Amino acid sequence: MLSMESVTKTYAHRGRLVVALKGATLDVPEGDFVSVVGPSGSGKSTLLLMLGGMLSPSEGQITLDGQALYELSSDDRAQLRREKIGFLFQTFNLVPYLSAMENVQVPLFLSGADEADQEKRARELLERVGLGDRLDHKPSELSVGQQQRVALARMLANDPAIILADEPTGNLDPATTREVVKFLLELNNEGRTIVMVTHAPDAAKQTKRTVRLADGSIVEDGNVGSGAGCENDEPSRNKNA
Repeated sequence: MLSMESVTKTYAHRGRLVVALKGATLDVPEGDFVSVVGPSGSGKSTLLLMLGGMLSPSEGQITLDGQALYELSSDDRAQLRREKIGFLFQTFNLVPYLSAMENVQVPLFLSGADEADQEKRARELLERVGLGDRLDHKPSELSVGQQQRVALARMLANDPAIILADEPTGNLDPATTREVVKFLLELNNEGRTIVMVTHAPDAAKQTKRTVRLADGSIVEDGNVGSGAGCENDEPSRNKNA
């Protein structure tokens, strides 16, 4: 389903060439659940953004269902993301002046759904994540865990086949972290493909496969529940990996 072949990403920073990702090759078949681990600055978020069609590689190729992502125009990539990919972030990225209901409606509005369908779908998803009684609450009126559940509902609005999650439990307490991981496992059991960047060893151990990055390179690619090397990851204060 998703693959990258010999992908390198470089950029200039203060007159110095920085290699964010180096010669990475990765295949993510349909229905897989992959955790991506490694220390801060190892290239995890760079890898995820490139898989999602949001950051072009300097070298190599990334494909989704056989289509080379970066041979598409930016508009076509945006359309493909709307149709196939759901994003989940550590910082939630909710619109502060919109209610929970309205936040979930945003991707539906952008996809052209009519207002009645938007409201019906948003209500169903918020009820699914246990927020049926918080439809009119703005993000500031919700707990951190509730905000992440709104983000989960919004991510599901367009029924994506692929979920890309960047530290989705990074700001959550242990109990809420378990809830979010359980929900992601349910989504994977429904057939969705998930790639999740995480510093949480327990979360990584529950996925089908663990990929470890170090200094921009994939150094391990393990099997079910391997948590490859995750237990040695230091807690990250800077998530700009």
